Amino acid sequence: MTAAEPPGTALTEPEPRRRLHPLSPVLHGAKSIAVIVAALSWQTLSQVGLERFTLVVAVIAVGVVIFSIVGWLTTGYQVVGRELRISDGVVRRRNRAIPLERLQTVELRRPLLAQLTGLAELRLEVIGGGKTEAPLAYLTVREASSLRDRLLRLAGRTAAVGAQPTDQPVGEAPAAPALERPMLRVSNRDLVVSQLLTPQAFFLPVGVAFVVLQFVMEGSWTFIGIASTVTAMAGVLLQPVRRVLQDWDFRLARDPEGRLAVRYGLLETRSQVVPLNRVQAVGATWPLLWRGQGWLHLRLAIAGNAGEPGGDSKSSDRLLPVGEFATARALVWDVLPGVDLAALATTPPPARARWLNPFSLRAIGVGLTPEVLVTRWGLLTREMHLVPYARLQSVRVVQGPLQRTLGLATVYADTARGRAGQAKDRDLAEAYALAAELAVRARNARGPATVLPTSPAAAAPRDEAYWQRPDGP
Repeated sequence: MTAAEPPGTALTEPEPRRRLHPLSPVLHGAKSIAVIVAALSWQTLSQVGLERFTLVVAVIAVGVVIFSIVGWLTTGYQVVGRELRISDGVVRRRNRAIPLERLQTVELRRPLLAQLTGLAELRLEVIGGGKTEAPLAYLTVREASSLRDRLLRLAGRTAAVGAQPTDQPVGEAPAAPALERPMLRVSNRDLVVSQLLTPQAFFLPVGVAFVVLQFVMEGSWTFIGIASTVTAMAGVLLQPVRRVLQDWDFRLARDPEGRLAVRYGLLETRSQVVPLNRVQAVGATWPLLWRGQGWLHLRLAIAGNAGEPGGDSKSSDRLLPVGEFATARALVWDVLPGVDLAALATTPPPARARWLNPFSLRAIGVGLTPEVLVTRWGLLTREMHLVPYARLQSVRVVQGPLQRTLGLATVYADTARGRAGQAKDRDLAEAYALAAELAVRARNARGPATVLPTSPAAAAPRDEAYWQRPDGP
């Protein structure tokens, strides 16, 4: 201890900078080569011939592998205090310091090649990030799991009982994790059937019949023509097939610290830990073709996750890929205690808003419960968003030209994830009253916590509801 050092502290050596796994350049190179080959069309193969095509791919492959090796040599990471520092880049060097207070979720991904080689990719999502802030690809599964647990503990400012101390090197074996409490496992059969009940799969036979009829009438059955047709059909089915592969064997659990543990995927397995205090909103969707089965899907809005809610982006926002209403009701109650999906009251816009919504007026609604803002919309595909008041960052009242003519306005509720709820085409006075009420409730929700009921049956009567007519999906 030195004279300038406070009592009770000791000098510690800074953690050394660590590199990714030595096989990382091979996996990165293989992925880049696959993308390049896929970009070259069947028409290119027919024009240059098989030998030249193979030569071009080989030259590109060598260049990609060399570039990946150089990138691996210049990439490293280390945990310093409450920051994760990452350096990377070949042409342009980047040094990033990520404060762990901004950490939202940490996801462990294992693409097919990573599964075959025993590796994993660690992806960090932070507040305000438009994309994944710090993808670490690739580490061993043991090292990635240990680093994830360590970063989550540092971000939460707590240490799990029986877990390794925060100054333990990431490469060492972590302590045996406590048992998780399973919550849900989605049936793979329901998952496949749900993706067959999509417009892409529904109209695929019509497209196949049309293409076959064209071939029969023209009498041309060339290899290039058949290959191009098969490629086009694969593109039509890409979204439902990708959904099945992504959500395969979907499982939910609660870890000993109360966080959501989400695991899913077939060709690319994903394991994500979501602290519930990071959830900004919950969205429910009833697709038209699913309503005959009584199915819906739920998703989470988490600050930092890239991509729009409900989109087909790489962000991990699933809460329930497909399931019945009773299952969704129990999950919503578990994620947002006190919120009963079967008892949400909403009211439609005034009658004059029919000029802007001639067919979907009664499908639009907004309501307030003691816990969340409820907004819904959609005619064929019905949407509902639930936004906890404590997550509200701003409330806006917006009027377009036609809305000004009709005396209407839209209220937007924004969270750290972005726009989370919108009360469309409300009466102008009602819109300003709703915005003021949301501001008050958001301020009060950040105060002392209140005791919430433990089950939907024990919930108190909704005497505080802003509107009383139940009009859910």
